[in-house]
Amino acid sequence: MLETILNKAFEEAYQQLYLLQPESKYIVFQKTRPEFEGDMTIVVFPFTKAIGKSPDVIANDLGSKMLELQPILNKYNVVKGFLNLVVSDDYWFQFYEMQRANERFGDGITGKGKKIVIEYSSPNTNKPLHLGHIRNNLIGWSVAEILKSNGFEVIKVNLVNDRGIHICKSMLAWQKWGKQTPEERQMKGDKLVGEMYVLFDKALKTQIALMVETGILPDDAARKAPLMLEAQEMLRKWEAGDQEIKSLWKTMNNWVYAGFDVTYKQLGIDFDHIYYESETYLLGKDLVLEGLGNSLLQQKEDQSIWCDLTSEGLDEKLLLRADGTSVYMTQDLGTAQLRAHEYFPYKMIYVVGNEQNYHFDVLKLVLKKLGFEWADSIEHLSYGMVELPEGKMKSREGTVVDADDLMDEMIATASKTTTELGKSADLPPDEAQLLFYQIGLGALKYFMLKVDPKKTMLFNPEESIDFNGNTGPFIQYTHARIRSILRKATKAGIIHFDVSEPHTELHPKEKDLLKLIYKFPSVVLQAGDNRSPALIANYMYDLAKEFNQFYQAEPIFKEQNEDLRNFRLGLSAFTGKILRKAGGLLGMQMPEKM
Repeated sequence: MLETILNKAFEEAYQQLYLLQPESKYIVFQKTRPEFEGDMTIVVFPFTKAIGKSPDVIANDLGSKMLELQPILNKYNVVKGFLNLVVSDDYWFQFYEMQRANERFGDGITGKGKKIVIEYSSPNTNKPLHLGHIRNNLIGWSVAEILKSNGFEVIKVNLVNDRGIHICKSMLAWQKWGKQTPEERQMKGDKLVGEMYVLFDKALKTQIALMVETGILPDDAARKAPLMLEAQEMLRKWEAGDQEIKSLWKTMNNWVYAGFDVTYKQLGIDFDHIYYESETYLLGKDLVLEGLGNSLLQQKEDQSIWCDLTSEGLDEKLLLRADGTSVYMTQDLGTAQLRAHEYFPYKMIYVVGNEQNYHFDVLKLVLKKLGFEWADSIEHLSYGMVELPEGKMKSREGTVVDADDLMDEMIATASKTTTELGKSADLPPDEAQLLFYQIGLGALKYFMLKVDPKKTMLFNPEESIDFNGNTGPFIQYTHARIRSILRKATKAGIIHFDVSEPHTELHPKEKDLLKLIYKFPSVVLQAGDNRSPALIANYMYDLAKEFNQFYQAEPIFKEQNEDLRNFRLGLSAFTGKILRKAGGLLGMQMPEKM
């Protein structure tokens, strides 16, 4: 890598000039600012104390010596203690020749021999997937693909929350007001169950309001409302193994699973393993009881079991209720141990919203308290919520943005916009439909993933489908333009883009494009380290912009020099390959024609 070459040259120059060893932490090369000539820059101010000379003198001394030692450098300049180095065009051309046909370009090896388990999606079976789930799924899936590209063995898992009071509310509502199957209603099963959940909430609020009118306090009314008591009784029967309740639970959950599968398929999301809470929620109970037996946990008079984390700056955490039933923390203790023993992972990453930061802090501390050193491998990929121009979403009130509806809307908007701009005029109907899907879902994924996961984001569908600016369709259109250029070359009989004479002098935009392509592997590495698909997304935008500037500035088919024409065609093909690979890490499909 260029940075490694420059680091070595800097150290050698420093040692020869000053007979000293430079502190490695100060040898940091960065991209030269655009207003100055140069490719890489190092700040020499940190070395002034040890050397006893002014920054400009040091920079000039080092620049001159580095040119002597390293032939890939052909000039330098100094701006107020900043040493700007110019890399020879020959270096960039050699990089191009070596990597343009490398299908593995961008892949790393930092994760070789290491397993990572990453959990994402984790839906409840009382409602269909919504906009918030889309961000969760896209972040989780994309981070998994980026980590794979960095050499890790990645196991993508989903924990479906298929038991508890939430599904009992939908089941009770279906018994009272539903009684029809998804086939009879001609709707997806997850939507039918979600409809029942909303009905339950509306009826419960009516009961609570009537009770409050009689003088009962709101909190007491919420606990004692007949519908809530019925739902709690249903949950007790489920946990006791009541066959009628279990049968209804299984039937309604299967409706939901079938609906989820349709949504996941359209979104392009997959998993290597799916866990179900109903099969794992008891796993943590044995851990808790064992911890109690070893005096690591405390049991109170009502027989509930707690973990005291006050010495860690937190509070006491309930692990088993007085009636012996488990809580979410108990379940997570069990599933964490299950995965640790199944996979022996280097990391266990949980993609969960930032409202659960405290939960994962506690999870790690409790596991460590129970003696599991692998607890340090747990990592919470905490992401911000998705908000809409109208405000926050609420599942119980039925005000969420349904994932299926949103995807359909994105595809329809893509169809309308693309048709109006004439970008699908020459395509047969089946290819046009594929294009609308690619643009609609590409716009959605790019808009979601270009924002750093840690940030809360505002989603505006209309802004996401725009063929100009920092959007998925702009990048897809750039790729389609490249494919059109290459088809034109093939039609003209130009199949190979070999250059017979070394390309020793690069035009400015050729060099700018090569320098940006060169960065791709380091961007993939950084995106993996930071668990941030946004770095890939914004790199793609920069690359697409740079290519369009190159295309406008440097003629291809009008170029009379055959070597130069072939080089520019090859550079275009290289750019297209990087856009496809980067897009693949985000789950974006790149159209051949637009």
